[in-house]
Amino acid sequence: MAIYNTASDSANTAVRAFLTKVGEHYLGHSFNTGSGKGKAIWLEIRDGHFASCCAYCGEKHDKLQIEHVFMFNRTEYGLHHPGNTVPCCKSCNKRERNPDKSYCDWVSHLKLVCEKRGETEVFQSRKQAILDNFKRYDYPNLNENEKHAVRVIAGSLYENIKTESEKSLNLYKQLDEAFVK
Repeated sequence: MAIYNTASDSANTAVRAFLTKVGEHYLGHSFNTGSGKGKAIWLEIRDGHFASCCAYCGEKHDKLQIEHVFMFNRTEYGLHHPGNTVPCCKSCNKRERNPDKSYCDWVSHLKLVCEKRGETEVFQSRKQAILDNFKRYDYPNLNENEKHAVRVIAGSLYENIKTESEKSLNLYKQLDEAFVK
């Protein structure tokens, strides 16, 4: 729950909505994990393929979250698609950061989780389980031009939403000055 809403929050939501639609384009149908076919697919991933265990630490949990392996944001542009979703505990769903403060990729994150737990011997099998999930659900392997197109559109969407928010505030101020005061 947001405590303080900003134009960036709206812009990030718009980017995630776009990434959802692109993921559904490749999937060929909706992937609403809250109901219907999308929920059934998610439960199959969580309970069937990962046995109700976190994809990173391997622990069984009652409350697993959906983790987008390629992050579902304007940095990695991961699609909301079954092949890009794995179950994750709350602790592991906090992606590690690189020294430059950027988020590390999923393989580095998995390796760090395994190292912190003293379980380096299971790194390869957990990595393979995630790779198998990409393949099982035919996660699109976008070429560089397709990735660039997604980046350009998402970046433009983000900036446009932020700009529209500022324009709306300025319009309100003008109307407030003219009609309210």
